[in-house]
Amino acid sequence: MNLKLMFQSIAFIRFVHTAIFLFFNAVMAVLLYEVVADKISILTWIAIALFAIEGIVLIANNWTCPLTTYTEGLESYHGQVIDILCLPKWFGDRIFTIYGGLLIVTLLLLVIRLLS
Repeated sequence: MNLKLMFQSIAFIRFVHTAIFLFFNAVMAVLLYEVVADKISILTWIAIALFAIEGIVLIANNWTCPLTTYTEGLESYHGQVIDILCLPKWFGDRIFTIYGGLLIVTLLLLVIRLLS
């Protein structure tokens, strides 16, 4: 398969999206563990920086994953990229709310840990 076709393959984009999703789940798990266990380290700050970068990318793209936008440009159906993980539709529709809420609670707990 030539490189151009690979980057235009919805299957390849789904694979990349899945890898990014799993990576950020691991980052969230590390951040949550470190804050709950009160073991703040450099990994805590790296995780926060990664989420800040992700937030900037999402804000710049009107709260839509750039891969979703790219895939829709390839004539994919709206929202099809999130379906790659076999997530229930209700979860996929609320993923930013769920993870955003978890991140906010974790950051609030971090602030409490740092101030105490």
